[in-house]
Amino acid sequence: MQRVNSTVVIIVGDQKRRILNGLTGMANVAVADESPERVPELVARASTPYVVHDVDPLTDVAAAWAGFFDGTAPTGTLEVAIEAAIAALRDGRAQLPDYYIVLDPDDLPTTQRHWWLGVLADAAPSRVVPAPSSVNAVRATLSRLPAGRWWPDPPDDWLRRLPNVVPDQAGLPTAVRLHHESDLSRSPSSAASTG
Repeated sequence: MQRVNSTVVIIVGDQKRRILNGLTGMANVAVADESPERVPELVARASTPYVVHDVDPLTDVAAAWAGFFDGTAPTGTLEVAIEAAIAALRDGRAQLPDYYIVLDPDDLPTTQRHWWLGVLADAAPSRVVPAPSSVNAVRATLSRLPAGRWWPDPPDDWLRRLPNVVPDQAGLPTAVRLHHESDLSRSPSSAASTG
């Protein structure tokens, strides 16, 4: 994945446009609020420490993953979205950000919250940062973004495993998931006899 000189931050949540408008004019932040097609160009030529925008290269994957587990997406939607995202990331039409700032994650529908704070945070734990949806809170969050591992590169395997990432277990350590699955598979009679 190509990296740029600025730290690229994507703002997600219902209030993202209001937050982006509130960040406009900050000396160290370029707000890329152009059309989605122009955002990569603006990010590439930015000279500020931070470039902030709301064009998420995984939007379709997130929606398809939530729809897959909520039972609202047609069969194959997730796989098609994953392959399209991989192609866009490979050929440079899309780029994963350095960070996602997720506004008011507690207010998101459950499966979407699991996407942001489970699936994406599991892939790169310090790259997904929750924040209240106020301009001052987001400014403060920008000033203290944590360092941490980058997204899996290449993202192909990580993205292709998404159909197997169950929402309420996304982001849990493997040992915890295995223990939980073991508990679920035990019948009440076998649990009573081992207890």
